[in-house]
Amino acid sequence: MKNPFEKLYGSDLLKKPVFITALILMMVVLAYMVGKGGMIAGLGILMMPFLISYVYLIFMIPRTGLIGIYILNFIVLGLLRYIKGVPLGLSIDAHFGMIYLSLFFISFFRKIPWANAKNDVVLLAAIWYGYALFQLVNPEAASRAAWFYAMRGVSLYMLFTLPLIFIIFNKRKDLDLLLKIWAVLSIMATLKGIQQKILGPDPWEQAWLDGGGDLTHILFGKLRVFSFYSDAGQFGGAQGHTGVVFLILALNQKKSKFLRIFYALAGIMGIYGMMISGTRGAIAVPFMGFALYVILRKNIKVLVLGAIMGIGMFVFFKYTTIGNSNYTINRMRTAFDPNDASLQVRLENQRKLKAYMASRPFGGGIGSAGNWGQRFTPNTFLANTPTDSWYVAIWAEQGVVGLVLHLFILFYIVIKSSYIIMFKIREDWVKAQMSALVCGMFGIMVASYGNGLLGQMPTGILIYTSMGFLFLGKKFDNEALAEKELEEQKKLE
Repeated sequence: MKNPFEKLYGSDLLKKPVFITALILMMVVLAYMVGKGGMIAGLGILMMPFLISYVYLIFMIPRTGLIGIYILNFIVLGLLRYIKGVPLGLSIDAHFGMIYLSLFFISFFRKIPWANAKNDVVLLAAIWYGYALFQLVNPEAASRAAWFYAMRGVSLYMLFTLPLIFIIFNKRKDLDLLLKIWAVLSIMATLKGIQQKILGPDPWEQAWLDGGGDLTHILFGKLRVFSFYSDAGQFGGAQGHTGVVFLILALNQKKSKFLRIFYALAGIMGIYGMMISGTRGAIAVPFMGFALYVILRKNIKVLVLGAIMGIGMFVFFKYTTIGNSNYTINRMRTAFDPNDASLQVRLENQRKLKAYMASRPFGGGIGSAGNWGQRFTPNTFLANTPTDSWYVAIWAEQGVVGLVLHLFILFYIVIKSSYIIMFKIREDWVKAQMSALVCGMFGIMVASYGNGLLGQMPTGILIYTSMGFLFLGKKFDNEALAEKELEEQKKLE
């Protein structure tokens, strides 16, 4: 019989043979796992308590998972250079799965505002994903596995992200948090890029270059900086996106000097990161993003000044040779050369695709072109014809029908958002935030003609999130105005 006055401690368990036997067996199993799996298995075991706690947190507070997605979105593809044999790319899918599963279970105990997601932008995302599902029965599609991997960035993440913004991430403080995460990780990305530019790639990055990455990332003996992103093209486009968004925020932040400096730093480093990436097409992001911002301001003086600055930058790159001794400036200048050899190759590839696509209105199937095509169907025409562009890839894989639908959705969102910003939103800071998001999105849309930016990480999920917040703009405006009125009433009292 147990003595109620006798205290038992954890060390007393060591006196029990069953516990000691279980402990020894566990140590043997762990040692075997480390011996077979090496350092990765060992790190996995060490991380297990943290992972279990993190998963528990997602199921208790679903928005934690969305924050985790935003962080992983920046670094997960870069981690693949260091961690081999682990499908880290699917960690984003796992997060979405856990978030929706947690919402399902939580709905048994409290009301989940599913109705918040009943709006036109979510409907458009569902239509776009429905068209992707239709591609499963496309007779031209050669691989269902390629469809699974490729459709995630093309349409699934859009469908998964947008409802969550309206249901669990729909407050102004959520947008503020996203912007801070975005700014910090983008600054880190540029710092990593500067390290690559000055000190060179680390051993793991060099191994990636030696494994074939050098074909597109070493040009004329110069490294195209890629930071911890998938490639230099994505790094350049994403940093141009950052530059537009945060420079607009910095110009309009009046209340907090710290935030104004912080956003300005993120924006300037974003533009610098874009420049050192050597991604020429990325220059369209700030050009077109700021062009739209000038229009949204509805100010003749700003419009004229913006036009002068834009024309000045165009003339600098197009008609002068100033700074040609600098590789970065010289590289960007080639984007304005219509006779550039790379551009001519792209146009020739598009001519080949035009003949091939003439009899394929629904395309060759999602995942049939680009890297996924090379991986799953390497002997097909589309797999061996570079698309080089997000829209050309959509056209090749989903046909003219898919391209028209995709462009309609994008322009519908930009045009409607711009109208709301110009004529419906009255509070200055909310107008600035919405302007930054739509201008960044528009810049990426234009630049995606030259590079496959829009559906890639981290740009894709940031764009889909921006779409959600843009359609929350009027709600944020009403809340901000109500808060101002309340503050004024308190002052009068």
